[in-house]
Amino acid sequence: MPRFYCPLPLTIGAQIDLPETAAHHVFVLRLNSGDSIQLFNGDGGAYVASITLVTKKQVSAEVKVFLPEEVELPFSLTLAQALPEGSKMDWIIEKAIELGASTIQPLSAQRCVVKLSAERAEKKMAHWQGIIESATEQCGRNRLANLGTVIDVQKWLGQQDMHKRILLSPRAEHSLADWSRHQAPQAVTLMIGPEGGFSEAEEQMAIRHGALAMTIGPRVLRTETAGLASIAILNAAWGGM
Repeated sequence: MPRFYCPLPLTIGAQIDLPETAAHHVFVLRLNSGDSIQLFNGDGGAYVASITLVTKKQVSAEVKVFLPEEVELPFSLTLAQALPEGSKMDWIIEKAIELGASTIQPLSAQRCVVKLSAERAEKKMAHWQGIIESATEQCGRNRLANLGTVIDVQKWLGQQDMHKRILLSPRAEHSLADWSRHQAPQAVTLMIGPEGGFSEAEEQMAIRHGALAMTIGPRVLRTETAGLASIAILNAAWGGM
């Protein structure tokens, strides 16, 4: 059944007009009146609706059934990702959402090649929000992940954070896989550096603020691989897969 993000109040029996993006997808898929679709608004659960009208400019539907099932991880997971080059961040966000991340926190670090002005950061945020919505549609999640604003890593480290911060570093001595096997599922934040990694000063500052330095193996992974591999390790250890 086709799924669409619909940021509207959804109640059984309601007659609604789908947002422009969802309506366009319905039209492209050549769905017709009477066809069933699934809608979710990010607040949890999903709804089965029946299409009542399809035109180029409008798609209407009647909400029929509420589906309470959720596929969220049994723990809260934040991916704090230093900005990579090019379009890598798009791919990282998409796959992190599929793997269950509940928050994406973009970081500006010393070795980041990408430096965003306020205007560019605002445009990137809107673009990344769209990726979160479409990835959530695709993977069957009914809750949208939070997207933090781009922030300097040192300023971010100084903020109060109730999650346990895990700094991924090839220089670390302790294994994320070993650590997670001996821990109960818990809220965690994974810190991933840019292409050149976090600087030594940034790593030391993170450790002073309580971050645990961890490694995920003997090979040095690319920034677009390290975070996703780490999420997969925690998924496997704590029942997220």
